[in-house]
Amino acid sequence: MNEIVVVGAGKIGGAIALMLAQTGDYRVVLADRSDEQLRKIEAHPAVPTQAVDICDERDLAAALQGKFAVLSAAPFHLTGRIAKAAREAGVHYLDLTEDVATTRMVEALAEGAGSAFIPQCGLAPGFISIVANDLAKRFERLDSVRMRVGALPQYPSNALNYNLTWSTDGLINEYIEPCEAIVEGRLIAVPAMEEREEFSLDGVTYEAFNTSGGLGTLAKTLEGRVRTMNYRTIRYPGHQAIIKALLNDFNLKNRREVLKDLFEHALPATLQDVVIVFVTVCGWREGRYLQETYANKVYAGVVAGRRMSAIQITTAAGICTVLDLLAEGALPAQGFIRQEEIELAAFLANRFGRVYGQDAFDQRKAG
Repeated sequence: MNEIVVVGAGKIGGAIALMLAQTGDYRVVLADRSDEQLRKIEAHPAVPTQAVDICDERDLAAALQGKFAVLSAAPFHLTGRIAKAAREAGVHYLDLTEDVATTRMVEALAEGAGSAFIPQCGLAPGFISIVANDLAKRFERLDSVRMRVGALPQYPSNALNYNLTWSTDGLINEYIEPCEAIVEGRLIAVPAMEEREEFSLDGVTYEAFNTSGGLGTLAKTLEGRVRTMNYRTIRYPGHQAIIKALLNDFNLKNRREVLKDLFEHALPATLQDVVIVFVTVCGWREGRYLQETYANKVYAGVVAGRRMSAIQITTAAGICTVLDLLAEGALPAQGFIRQEEIELAAFLANRFGRVYGQDAFDQRKAG
């Protein structure tokens, strides 16, 4: 039985630990540096907890010694420490980060490593890259790749048309940090919160705009092979204008703690959410200019005996699927592994990856 350490006892980390433990195939320890945070987690007999000081290299290294893998669900600014400890301990490393700088550091750590380093194993980046690459491979020559993802409340009831569904720190980072895009064949940086567009899906109108990190490593993989490639976050109309006012007019982009406090005390969290995945790829095949589209909605429901939000389900399922594929030998056991190296069919056939399918939705709804 493979022994796993999940670092970060938040909503996502707790979901990951529970989903892995309930299979009976993994021995899981849920670690966090905050005793208070560990006490907040709903107890489960198969998921022991452990207080680990992530900032203490010795404490972290001791927690990882002899384990099969460490999965980081910690805030993006801490996950690099976990990657370094994984390299020293010789264990496999997986994370959920959307932070571009952290991913570059992980790639550097993976060079010459005897274990696998697999960043960006969540929804976006993560599953979205697997989908986009699968569509891209269907073309002889690519023109554009457009990736859109949103985690939205099913019942918006405030001016932002938004509820907190995941990490506030991660959300703010996406809204502020520069974004990657391929424009006329060149990988460039573009500002967050810009290039707003509107589209309709299933009769509902949405807006989308640039946010950081969603392209993951796929941008470098496809650079020089596609004319246009971008990632945008989906929201209900009106959200972007208010956020831009907060960031720019009120200068909260330079006062992140104030913005975080505002979000966490003015925006209620919700388990009644929906995750939207919308990817469109255009290119040429057999002399014809064609479009292929993947569109999917994943709703909240019951997984592993617990009610979870859609963002918990999709993000936790992503990293659990990649861990499963690694444990089965379906992925290389050492070096840097990109999400786009994972086959979409293998992902969706996995016991965790099936949560993205319609049959899984029906089962969660019934539960």
